[in-house]
Amino acid sequence: MRVLALSLLAVPLAFASAPALAQTSPSAASIIQSLKPHGDLTSGGTRGIRLVAPPPGGATQASMSQRPAHSGGMPMGHPVTRASTGTAPGGASGAPSVNLTVDFASGSATLTPQARATLDQLGKALASKDLGRYRFRIEGHTDTVGSPSTNLSLSQQRADAVAAYLEQTYGISAARLRAVGKGEQGLLVPTPPQTPNAQNRRVEVINLGA
Repeated sequence: MRVLALSLLAVPLAFASAPALAQTSPSAASIIQSLKPHGDLTSGGTRGIRLVAPPPGGATQASMSQRPAHSGGMPMGHPVTRASTGTAPGGASGAPSVNLTVDFASGSATLTPQARATLDQLGKALASKDLGRYRFRIEGHTDTVGSPSTNLSLSQQRADAVAAYLEQTYGISAARLRAVGKGEQGLLVPTPPQTPNAQNRRVEVINLGA
């Protein structure tokens, strides 16, 4: 597949590049707003894919990106991060979360410059005083192009790559991050098998509480 993720990610994790969309990375401030609890978060365990409910036409999350035609599904290759982020129902517990477009080299877990630009904003947000005491799940999600087993493996590698970047570059403690590859599970936009969909190639970051 082509280009969390976190992916997140998911985020968006493997494919042949498509034309870049003219979008920019979400700011650290917007990510903080999306992930900041509006009530007490005492435990984690929310399912991935709950964040900004896609508006009509599905374009309201800081989403993941483009992809190649074969392998795993997180965004790769172009800066396709949707500038708007937001909180969503976050599952039964209502945990705040955000979907980010994280670009990877086609078919790999190697971060592109665009991916690092997005993760720099995420790193600043997670290191901020607003979010510094919380733990987060970094989920890598793919679309349905490629085999489910390949997508699951690639999504885990990409989620791990996102967590490693945040730890090494922003000093985020490994104890605060839990990288999970979801593959095709929990599609943001339900699609049949072998159907490319950029919104499904993302990294989702979910606040698990303090």
